[in-house]
Amino acid sequence: MRADIPNKLYFKIGEVSKLACVEPHVLRYWETEFKEIQPKRANSNQRLYRREDVETVLQIKALLHEQGFTISGAKKFLTDGGQSPVAPVTMVPGTDHLGQIKNELQAVKDLLNKKK
Repeated sequence: MRADIPNKLYFKIGEVSKLACVEPHVLRYWETEFKEIQPKRANSNQRLYRREDVETVLQIKALLHEQGFTISGAKKFLTDGGQSPVAPVTMVPGTDHLGQIKNELQAVKDLLNKKK
């Protein structure tokens, strides 16, 4: 996901915190919310994150902080294999933006009606 993750087998919570630019308590909270993050414990009870865990943390941070997902939305996104149910609206210059938005909202409505 990011090229600047050091090539190590395990990372301590402080290292992951610095890589993801979030506080350690945020990582501990995310562990309770996302089953994808399961650091091992050393004999000293220190959390040891694998590279896959670090990549997942970075993906969760991007979903929550950059893309505006909620916790439940990010969970669903990760469990669905990263598939977004609705394609994002792409604005094309010189087109009817309101009509395009209306069509996208209609598609969302249709998807919600199918699930009922």
